[in-house]
Parts: sequence; structure tokens; C-alpha cells
Amino acid sequence: MSAQSVLFDAPGPKARRNVAIANVMGVLLLLGIAAFVVVKMGEKGQWSPDLWGILVTPQTWTAYLLPGLQRTLTAAAVSVVTALLFGFLFGLGRLASNRAVRWFCGLVVEFFRAVPVLIMMIAGWLLFTRTIPGVVPASQAPFVGVVIGLTLYNGAVIAELIRSGVHGLPKGQREAGLAIGLTRGKSIWNIELPQAIVAMLPSLVSQFVVILKDTALGAIVTYPELLRSAQILGGRGGLLQILLGVAVVFVVINWLLSRFAEWTARRVSTRTSGRTRPQQASAAVVPGGAGAGVGLGGGGLGGGDGRGDDA
Repeated sequence: MSAQSVLFDAPGPKARRNVAIANVMGVLLLLGIAAFVVVKMGEKGQWSPDLWGILVTPQTWTAYLLPGLQRTLTAAAVSVVTALLFGFLFGLGRLASNRAVRWFCGLVVEFFRAVPVLIMMIAGWLLFTRTIPGVVPASQAPFVGVVIGLTLYNGAVIAELIRSGVHGLPKGQREAGLAIGLTRGKSIWNIELPQAIVAMLPSLVSQFVVILKDTALGAIVTYPELLRSAQILGGRGGLLQILLGVAVVFVVINWLLSRFAEWTARRVSTRTSGRTRPQQASAAVVPGGAGAGVGLGGGGLGGGDGRGDDA
């Protein structure tokens, strides 16, 4: 009996019919909403070729959207690296054996998880423009504020992912590491953390997508990323069309990032299974199954050859 048949009863004819009806009604509702939007946009003249033609104008991309996209990707890439460093540092701190270290790291993580990322962006921006001006160039203060906000918030989330990922492993992993003489820290670093990273990889990549999307909040602190560039360009007309084009760009980038995550997960899974499969195969060809394994161990301790009583 499969796990699916135990945890989930297959729907009967009536349930399948109800699901099909609900799906059809949902599709019709979405089509109705889409038709309503199309009609209203037509009444407002939003389907005019002059408004949509701005998306295919070379100057739109070379002077506004592509530079904005470059700044968006730059802020996202820097924030991913710094958030990973922050997350691993405080995530491992939450797993430390010292209670004071665990308490301090837990306080930091919970604080930055609770504060909205936009508030931290504004605070970082004001810090380097008004509180301590001159530490960074005024033109770079918005970029620094965006990176600070994204790093602190998403780093705290990654730290919690690491902590929950390690604690979600079977206790036998930790006990096996301690049994062979590893310290608690070495057990986490060499045994538990690599497995936790593989398990939390989908959630980790989802957080990278969040970082990429949250760079759009940089428009509030005057960082000229993609959304800010679209707003400036939209002041000349066709703001709705430009924002729809920017939305498509974000969807494509996030889709590519998700596909890359799936490819990475498959590669990691293949390598992991490739390492364990030869060991399993060698254990499978030993005559006598589990009894033979005990006999081999006994032979090593008692000087026998592992064949049991037949020896």
C-alpha cells in the first residue's frame, strides 16, 4: 500500500464531477474578469498602438529599462551574497552549544524577521545620507540602503531556514557523528549542514526570488532600479503599458532562476545518490545479508573470518 493511498483517498465519481464543475466555473470567472478588463481598457483608449509602441522603441530599452535592469540585478546579486553570509553566520550561531550565543543570535534573527524590509531600506538610506553623511558617496547611499534592507531581512529568514533544516534531520545523523568521535560543531558542519542545504534548496531559491522582487522597493529610496526607471519613463506616457512590460521581465527572470534551482537540485541529488549507491551495492552482494555484516564485525573483533559458526 502506497503512502498516497494511506494519506489520501482517491475521489469517487461524484467528487471528480464536483471538482470538474468547480474548475470550469473558475476558468469562466477568470475569463469574465479578463474580458471586463479588456473592455474597460478599450474604453479608456489603453489599446492605442501609440501607447504600446513605446515598448518596442530602442531608446526605451537602451536609455531606461536595460540600465534599470542592470542595477536591479546588481543589487539582487550583492544582497544574495551578503544575505547568505548573514544567514549562515547567525544560523550556525542558533545551533551553537553555548546558550548565550544561541540567545543572542536568536534575538537578532527574530528582530530582523519582524521588521518590514522597506523600513530597513529607509533606515539604511537615511543613515548614510543624514546621520553619518560622507561615509559612502551620496550617489551610492540608495544602493547601500537597498542592500542593507535586503541583507538583514532575507539573511534572518535564511538563518531560520538553516536552523529548521538542521533540526528537521533525523536524530540518528547527529548521534552517528558523535558516536564516531566528532564534536558537536564538526557534526553540524560535516554531516548535518550539507544534508540540510540540499533539503532546503527549494526554499533557499524561493528566498532569492523574493530578494530580486524586493529590489523594486528601492524606488522609495530613489534607487534607480527597473521599477524606478519605468516610472520615470512612464511620466512621458504609457505608464500602464511600461509597467506590464516590466512585470513580464520580472516573470521571465524569476522563471529562469527557478529552472536553474531545479537543475541544481537534480545535480546535487544525482551526485548524492551516486556516492551512496556503490556502498549499497557492495552491502547487497555480501552473502547472508545483515547476519553476514555482524559476522564480519565479529571477525574483526574476535579474530574470526566473518563466517559465523561455520568457521
